[in-house]
Amino acid sequence: MKLTETSLPGVVLVDLDVFADARGAFLEVFRQERYASLGLPSVFVQDNLSRSVRGVVRGLHFQEPRPQGKLVQVLSGAVFDVVVDIRRGSPHFGRWMSVELDAARPQQLWVPPGFAHGFCALSESADFLYKCTDTYVAAGDRCIRWDDPAIGIQWPATGVTPILSPKDLAAPTLAEASVLPEYVA
Repeated sequence: MKLTETSLPGVVLVDLDVFADARGAFLEVFRQERYASLGLPSVFVQDNLSRSVRGVVRGLHFQEPRPQGKLVQVLSGAVFDVVVDIRRGSPHFGRWMSVELDAARPQQLWVPPGFAHGFCALSESADFLYKCTDTYVAAGDRCIRWDDPAIGIQWPATGVTPILSPKDLAAPTLAEASVLPEYVA
């Protein structure tokens, strides 16, 4: 397992070890003591799985209060994954990073609490696993507009019009958001 820091401090890409032979492949997707020894969270209380068709954009989602850290991974297909620092007072406020996650190259992305997360399905379908550090609380479910021009995410062209939920279509921009997490140094 190899960790790679991204352009957003705290957001980490995890390359998983794959053991392949003529029968197929094996990989360990989580072991509590290994993640703890690497400085990553090792206690998750909820796992979620989403399936999306090509062109679906989910996000940019976050939860406040009771923010969730998320260890995300694509189980089938491929996505363009995005993380945005939305913590008021952060030196990186409004900055984003992206990575293509593909089941053919097993990786995970650690998204710390206080960051917004979203993705666009690049393949015909994509199964996306979220390991969360806190449970979902409907009253704290929040989102930022996926195409906020002030953030300026350069989403890939998928050949289809983006498919969004009503919630994501109605999301405020970062400047309009009434509730955001606070940066703690």
